[in-house]
Amino acid sequence: MSVSSVESMASLSSDLCYDILRRLDGATLASAACTCAAFCSISKEEKLWENVCCSMWPSTNSDEVKNLISSVGGFKKFYADCFPLIVNKEVPEFHFNDYYEYPQEWTEAEYYGDEDETENISPSDFVSIVDIRFKDKTICSKILWGIPNANGFDGWFYNCPFRIDLLAYSANEKDEIALSLSDGLPPIWSIERERKDGKLWRELRDGIRLSWILVNRKTKKAANLSSWSPIGGQRHWPTDKDFLIRFGSILPAKDILPCRVVECILIMKFRVVLMEGEDTETTLKLTELSMQLGDMEGSHVNGRNSLLVLKEALGCPRSKNYSEAIESCELYSKVQSELKEEKMRYENRLDTFWILGSIAACVTFCLYCL
Repeated sequence: MSVSSVESMASLSSDLCYDILRRLDGATLASAACTCAAFCSISKEEKLWENVCCSMWPSTNSDEVKNLISSVGGFKKFYADCFPLIVNKEVPEFHFNDYYEYPQEWTEAEYYGDEDETENISPSDFVSIVDIRFKDKTICSKILWGIPNANGFDGWFYNCPFRIDLLAYSANEKDEIALSLSDGLPPIWSIERERKDGKLWRELRDGIRLSWILVNRKTKKAANLSSWSPIGGQRHWPTDKDFLIRFGSILPAKDILPCRVVECILIMKFRVVLMEGEDTETTLKLTELSMQLGDMEGSHVNGRNSLLVLKEALGCPRSKNYSEAIESCELYSKVQSELKEEKMRYENRLDTFWILGSIAACVTFCLYCL
């Protein structure tokens, strides 16, 4: 049996080419656009990229978000900005003495942020587009317009630690986000058994995915601040029934903070609300989904500096290789751990010095009295 070959793509109608391309995901569509002139021309259609974005991030299906994406450059640009993850391998090595000298080297305005510079940044310029998947099934899609409580309390937001609790400020507060056996969770009969085998924890950690896209409407830039896959977590914290999962990325803070890099910390917490029984099935409820920025010493960045960091972060280098994003987070954690160890050694030496000094003073006083 012979098969007739297509001599050129020109022999295919544009409708057929469009039908082929609309079935592809974003990465494959971008690759197909490089194969021939026909695919290249058709791949510029915004509707194709709109379908790709809506499939990748279901939260972009709403009319408001579609209008937002159109206003910042269109769906093709949005996908190109948000599909790659932020990669920052330029994590400088710090020493505890460097931090010890900060108060002398940095003025208060430099350390806490220049108010004149933040006048051009409004919390209402930022939009958070968040999607959570578990084993390729979307379990949560949230949109947060602006940064809550940023314009009140007489400047409270700008001087206190920055934090966004997405569940507390979402539009549908009554909608509970939960995972059950139908989503692919393994059944558990007791927390004690889960502590021993950790099967539920492994399934949750390996299957959960988070996308937190931040859009700046003024600068028309967007970026995904999440690592997509978890970079860490804690079982049974702070209670036996809680599972904490950590995502994030490393953001530049040059000329903003002394440490020159900060970590975007995205925390997701699930709680076991039901266990396998006669009339129930294992169910996990999402109880927290938050964002914070932390410096190299583990302190939370205030609101004023966070706005500056987030604005700069939307122009960071990115990579389609998601493992590189994980590697940059691991590099940051390594440098941070070394800094903490050095700080502990410094404090131990200081304690030893004071103890020996106190003993010497006591001995000198006793000899003097004798």
